[in-house]
Amino acid sequence: MQNKKTKGLLINGIVAAMYLVLTILVSPVASGPIQFRISESLNHLVVFNKKLIWGVFFGVVLYNLMFSEFGMLDVIFGGGQTLAALLITSFLKKYIKDVRWLLAANVLVFSISMGLIAWMLYVTIQAPFWLTYGWTALSEFIVMGIAAPVMYYISSRINLDF
Repeated sequence: MQNKKTKGLLINGIVAAMYLVLTILVSPVASGPIQFRISESLNHLVVFNKKLIWGVFFGVVLYNLMFSEFGMLDVIFGGGQTLAALLITSFLKKYIKDVRWLLAANVLVFSISMGLIAWMLYVTIQAPFWLTYGWTALSEFIVMGIAAPVMYYISSRINLDF
């Protein structure tokens, strides 16, 4: 039993580190009204294993805490948006049994939830809400849309359930 817990903590730590590194790689466009985080592709891990929610969540929180110009607001809103979307997808997993459809639903859930980020940017830097929401949702849709078939392929080669 202890070995399983240790394995879960280790894998979630690796996921958080991967999120952090992938976000740092695109840091000029990782925050703000126009975002393009390739690390958001890791959001699809929840489709294959809900235990990986914590690795993705902590990766977002760590990046926002250490590197975001918006500080604790980004930790709260960015982390909250991620956690809420991951939990919604985890919930949908009970009703959507086809992994491909669940990946598509995950893309939509995350894209729609970018409204929280747009609202934070509207409040902090007076970014126009609807334009910011459009850009952040579109970038999320593109990144996660491209990543969905990649993650589907990876899941066919690597067992993501532990």
